[in-house]
Amino acid sequence: MRNKDTTPGAGSAELAVISAKVIEWQRSHGRHQLPWQQDVTPYKVLVSELMLQQTQVATVIPYFNRWMQVFPNAEALAAAAEDEVMRLWQGLGYYARARNLQKAARYIAELGEFPATLDALLQVPGVGRYTAGAIMSFAYQQYGPIVDGNVRRLYCRLFALDGIPNTPALEKQLWAKAELLTPNHQQAHADCRSFAQGLLDLGATVCKPRQPLCELCPLAAHCQALAQNRIASLPNAKPKKTVPVKDGHFLLIRQQQKVLLVKRPGAGIWPALWCLPQPEHAPEDAELAGEFSHQFTHYKLQAKVWIAELTLQNAEQAWVDLSCLDDFGLPAPVRLYLQSILKAG
Repeated sequence: MRNKDTTPGAGSAELAVISAKVIEWQRSHGRHQLPWQQDVTPYKVLVSELMLQQTQVATVIPYFNRWMQVFPNAEALAAAAEDEVMRLWQGLGYYARARNLQKAARYIAELGEFPATLDALLQVPGVGRYTAGAIMSFAYQQYGPIVDGNVRRLYCRLFALDGIPNTPALEKQLWAKAELLTPNHQQAHADCRSFAQGLLDLGATVCKPRQPLCELCPLAAHCQALAQNRIASLPNAKPKKTVPVKDGHFLLIRQQQKVLLVKRPGAGIWPALWCLPQPEHAPEDAELAGEFSHQFTHYKLQAKVWIAELTLQNAEQAWVDLSCLDDFGLPAPVRLYLQSILKAG
């Protein structure tokens, strides 16, 4: 169901022209060779969209290719061991996405078919409004509104939308525009796939956060921010906030070229990944082996690694050769630290 649009901007005739221009531009100038665009399936779209959350396309491509070789369909992913899923995901970060992806696969496998409507897709674990719209557009060539970071920036400029980013008030306006602009597959000459991809491509390559290429934009004649000389101020800047720094302590327990790793619990940071043991406090009289830092969304971790000779209880653990780290799903900063030890000999 489409929302009633209460935002300022173009009429229905101009909206149709804008949609047609996006489709035409994408066919001539957009991206067509991305791996998830080849032999498109709903499962491929689901995997790519979850990987692309918070991650650049260039980074995702090799991960996507490896993933599809091991888990070519929802049934294969549903049956996989959690450790294997996390191992293939390691390095992409935001590991909740991997768990959500497997939950979605298990739901779909149990359902027996891939959902094919917006309402049905929204029932899939881990699938939100954007991902559901992307699957409808890319996999089914049907009506599927989308609003992600690139589209949000494009719409804020195109319609001169003011508001604090990611607040309900602005999101309501953005989705109202998306619902009106997105073509219906029953309309003549509609190409839902090219429209959705065109929005993403325009945001990524033309309507960039800094130094946008307005002179190359097919929507320049319709852009209210450009007409008002407000390109640099839209979207509105997020309120600045101080990112706290938290101390963390890890234990380096070695037997020659092997280190002791423990599997983290399913909640908290780096859930279900293998990691160096992490005590609450620095051990007494321990020798400092090294340090590393890692930026999370809401805070920065400043970690110290201490040499220890402890034996651990009540934790799933494994002695892992430093040359075999790729066989385990590790948090990226821990993996990099351990690899530095291997290089140092």
